[in-house]
Amino acid sequence: MALDPQYTTTPNISADTETTANNVYNGTGTVGTAFTAGANGSYVSFIKLKPLGTNVASVARFWVNNGLTNATAENNYLVAETTLPATTAVANAALTEIVVSLNMAIEAGYKVNWAIGTTVAAGWQATVVGGDY
Repeated sequence: MALDPQYTTTPNISADTETTANNVYNGTGTVGTAFTAGANGSYVSFIKLKPLGTNVASVARFWVNNGLTNATAENNYLVAETTLPATTAVANAALTEIVVSLNMAIEAGYKVNWAIGTTVAAGWQATVVGGDY
């Protein structure tokens, strides 16, 4: 057991955009990889969800995948989900932003995969903010 606190040494920020529905809860099917842990593991602080235009309401689900195929349900762990509101892009107002806190360490090679529950027009972007050990 470490006696000193461990801090990340390198920022790891990545993103993925999804438009296609995946209504399963086990992390299989059509998912995007929003984050991959570094060689010594990573800490994931939060995920910022941003609509890229006009969309119908949906849901976002996030799984930690153990680095193996997501087609095997046992490789995926559902860690968060949040409702995505319908959005309408207009020239004079910002679109809704949603922040999902994860605040968790993940092992080297593990991934944060995600999907949305309904097909949307413009898409949602998930930006994961974390760091590598």
